Amino acid sequence: MSSENGMPILLFFTSSTSGPARRMESLLAHLARKERARLRVARIDITHSPEWVERLGIEEVPTLVLIKGQRPVERLEGRASAPQIERMLAPHLTPREKQAA
Repeated sequence: MSSENGMPILLFFTSSTSGPARRMESLLAHLARKERARLRVARIDITHSPEWVERLGIEEVPTLVLIKGQRPVERLEGRASAPQIERMLAPHLTPREKQAA
């Protein structure tokens, strides 16, 4: 899986039966909006995409896997907070443009 413009992709492995994953839904939706110029977020339900689960060795839900250059470069397993996710992403995202004051 790769983004058409070379942008990193954050894969969010989830399941409708996972309470922790459901609690992360709004956090990931907010992140997708906030970082839309630098990051693509894709939600993958493990029951509908077992090939991705096997391919990336997903053992826990929720799990976040950052794909950059068509390779997994970072992973967070279990429920993660916004600061944890931002720390994981920071080294891999292009710097933000300077905002006009």
